[in-house]
Amino acid sequence: MTHLIHHVGLTVSQLEESVRFYCNSFGFEQVMQQQIDAAYLGSIVGIPGADVRMAHLRLPGGTLVVELFQYVSGAESAPRLVPNRIGNAHLCFVVDDIRAEYERLLATGVDFVSAPVAIDAGRNTGGVSCYLRDPDGITLELFQAPPEHRHGSAA
Repeated sequence: MTHLIHHVGLTVSQLEESVRFYCNSFGFEQVMQQQIDAAYLGSIVGIPGADVRMAHLRLPGGTLVVELFQYVSGAESAPRLVPNRIGNAHLCFVVDDIRAEYERLLATGVDFVSAPVAIDAGRNTGGVSCYLRDPDGITLELFQAPPEHRHGSAA
């Protein structure tokens, strides 16, 4: 049985701010935006009466959709999102020049957990990585693969 990943969903506090962040910082293009308060949605997400604004973003030439969800009513603030919290996830971006991307994003005020760090153990030894946060504190990662894994090889 084959399964494809259609999208990754992130709940955000301010849809427009998040759309701007992902489009300006990483080059996403918005492919759809809508507001839904239909009964089926509340059933799917388990929140009766859910009213959401959503946008679908995609990288040029890519197929994976990042779905940003803003609950118009009933949104709950999460405790601080940290990598070691069960259920926390992160979205990783493969980059060719992590130091240039780090400097570019840092200059725009992006909140980084650390500067790029050389990976010195495991499968990705020789690569470089760093974590950063989106406007809602969602964890993101920049990853530059080791030389032997670049150009189409899995990271």
